[in-house]
Amino acid sequence: MSMSVGKSVLAGAMALALAGGSLVQAQQAQEPEREQALQRQQQRVEDMAAYGDARIAALRAGLKLTPDQEKNWPALEQALKQAAKQRSEQYGAAHASADRQSDPIDRLRNYADGLTTRGATLKSVADAAAPLYQSLDDAQKRRFVRLARFEARQYARDLHRGHHRHHGGKDTGSHHRDGDRDGQR
Repeated sequence: MSMSVGKSVLAGAMALALAGGSLVQAQQAQEPEREQALQRQQQRVEDMAAYGDARIAALRAGLKLTPDQEKNWPALEQALKQAAKQRSEQYGAAHASADRQSDPIDRLRNYADGLTTRGATLKSVADAAAPLYQSLDDAQKRRFVRLARFEARQYARDLHRGHHRHHGGKDTGSHHRDGDRDGQR
């Protein structure tokens, strides 16, 4: 091997070693950021679960159920908790896979699968709610509708945020207020 070829190989090896070291340092610098992002994501999922439980408790408290009506509550509560659990799991999964899914067709298929699953879950909530709703008096039905609208809006918001973030958008938190279409709460 000639002296100039040897120097070139040595220089190339040194450049590779330096570049590799810089790449490792850059990856190590990103690890705390990733860890913080994962921690924030976990906190969001936990918050969604806590808020879901609070909304379910608010619905129950707002209805002021009679002892006979209470018999129909467990099925609805279970369906609502299952829906909330599913929503937070899908939210977490969408964010965990957002970086890995660059193919728009795969994203579209996954979104369609999520909508199908959510549709089935919402149907199970409706099926569980029907016996309770049938037993409510007019005042309770009015409160049920208002409280359930809040739950439906929250569900839609969570879906929008998950879809928006899943497709690379930023959640700015600037969403419509929780009033009815006519501006009433």
